[in-house]
Amino acid sequence: MIATHGNPWTTFTPPSHRRWRPLIDSPPSSDRRWDARMETAGMIAVIGYGSIGRALTAHWREAGHDIVVGSRDPDLLKSGDAPVDVPCVDWRSAVERAEVIVLAVPYPAIADVVAGWPVGAADRIVIDPTNPVGLSADGHIVSGLDGAGTVGSRLASALPSARVVRAFTHVMDELLAARGRRQPGLWAMAVAGDDAAAKTVASELVVATGFVPVDIGGLADSAPLDPGGVLFPQMFTVADMRRRLAEGA
Repeated sequence: MIATHGNPWTTFTPPSHRRWRPLIDSPPSSDRRWDARMETAGMIAVIGYGSIGRALTAHWREAGHDIVVGSRDPDLLKSGDAPVDVPCVDWRSAVERAEVIVLAVPYPAIADVVAGWPVGAADRIVIDPTNPVGLSADGHIVSGLDGAGTVGSRLASALPSARVVRAFTHVMDELLAARGRRQPGLWAMAVAGDDAAAKTVASELVVATGFVPVDIGGLADSAPLDPGGVLFPQMFTVADMRRRLAEGA
């Protein structure tokens, strides 16, 4: 276990025009599992049950949150991987039930999600961990988006009734599943969004995974956590994330 020092509960703010400020009011105890249950999230719908969906469902179920898993084939999940005490339903039904929706699907599936979004599912908090990963001719990871804009800003434009937050994007799925449990309060997770209240809820859900939320700004500022950005695909302590963001600004 790597020792931690000081208070890592801070948010990144570019030094040119804003000051550092706390993102969450109180740090966790260093010698116990964080008590991360909160009342603000309400029902959480995890759409998709691949490695990201499984990891987040396990973390939040352990923290005591109410979760429903949404899928195009819920019967398959019921007979397979999903915990017996977590409801598995059609993904549209899951969206309609929940206050917070996590799009734990492959990026190419986002177009189908947008096209099938329930009409009555307005004002939902939508956490987007998807990544359009590309590879340049010389072997560098790049964004697979064509044209300008960030992943988050594009989703917000496609779902104007939703409050989109980008999170859980730059940490590999196998590390997301285990590292927060092994070293709670050490590793940083970048969070970006335009709605302050939605970003607070998402940040509290980050806490429930054992990671430390670091606010990097709005969706227009979220390129660092997209493929090809300075944070992708890596893990950082809060201090190291601050430094990397400052160097990349």
